Amino acid sequence: MKAEILAVGTEILLGQILNTNAQYLAKQLAELGITLHYQTVVGDNPQRLTKALDTAFSRANLVIMTGGLGPTQDDLTKETAAAYFNAPMVLHEDILAEIKAYFRRMDRPFTDNNIKQAAFPEGSLIIPNHNGTAPGCIMEKDEKIAVVLPGPPRENIPMFEDTVKAYLREKSGIQIFSRTVHIFGIGEATLEQMLLDLTESTDPTVATYAKDGEVEVRVSSAAQTEKQAQEKIEPVVDIIRARAGNAIYGYDDTSVAETVLEALKSRGWKLAAAESCTGGMIASALVDISGSSEVFEAGFVTYANRAKMNMVGVKPQTLEQFGAVSTQTAQEMAEGARKTADVDIAVSVTGVAGPGGGTPEKPVGLVYIAVATKEKTVCREFHFPGNRLKIRTLTMKNALKMVLDQVK
Repeated sequence: MKAEILAVGTEILLGQILNTNAQYLAKQLAELGITLHYQTVVGDNPQRLTKALDTAFSRANLVIMTGGLGPTQDDLTKETAAAYFNAPMVLHEDILAEIKAYFRRMDRPFTDNNIKQAAFPEGSLIIPNHNGTAPGCIMEKDEKIAVVLPGPPRENIPMFEDTVKAYLREKSGIQIFSRTVHIFGIGEATLEQMLLDLTESTDPTVATYAKDGEVEVRVSSAAQTEKQAQEKIEPVVDIIRARAGNAIYGYDDTSVAETVLEALKSRGWKLAAAESCTGGMIASALVDISGSSEVFEAGFVTYANRAKMNMVGVKPQTLEQFGAVSTQTAQEMAEGARKTADVDIAVSVTGVAGPGGGTPEKPVGLVYIAVATKEKTVCREFHFPGNRLKIRTLTMKNALKMVLDQVK
């Protein structure tokens, strides 16, 4: 089955809102084993929409349309699709009653233009909308399928999950199952060479994706059941594990912060962080995760030199002799944070995030990260590329990975 995503809305076309539906739907189609070659955006114009729909069906047999299901005159997606399929619009009194009840619950007035949201192409399958007033529908004729969904993601996504996914799974008869391996410390080009023989495989397929500071390796296989797919996927994951070793920090939907928290929990350790250039990003990454309070004890944002001295005990002579961005300062920050918070392990970061502040001796992107335990303190020097946000993000991720290396 070949699909195309057709987003309807002048606000998307003009860049006034981000088309997150397309990203979500593309991922879902891939997991269902449905081929997606094109994504199209068209404004709220019935003539152009009809032409876009005709073009889409010339190269796909499934078109998923999003947006244009509202009550106003320019919301014409259903009507345009119905005309394309030569299906008259039919008012459904039960759906109309549900829409009126929704307005009553929301304490909003019902106006006559909302009636059109209860009209659907004759013979279509109605997709319930439990989060809004615009149900969707599925039309099928001459081996062509049109799925019509509302634009707001909070409505679109539940409707796809609850109704459309099962419908398409039955139609496709096959699914794509994947396992993702998260690798830190090996560049994409190097990793590709390490896995070159695997990336040439067609089933399962192996692909690398570069992220900030890390690489994802996705191993995917098409099968009728997850068990069948995993029987092909797991031996390949074992090979990747053997080759990448300790550079692997997790699998599937995990993040480096989640992996750190789990490792700390398993050892019964408490963690503190002293941050300069990241300004609290390490602490934020940890506390974004439920249950972090079990192991994350304290965070110190020691941006100024005075804060480094007062909050985590960096010596004035250290700052004067070596500067705030130095191995010595990073080490004292980590050791001071560990002692002040009375924890098992502490991490510190100090660097030049830019775009200003760099010197020939200490350029933008120079960062020192230290991790202190009761037994030892380790410190590494990094030179990160990119803008201020990227440098700070890479610093945060590498700091967490250094913690993980000491906890494992």
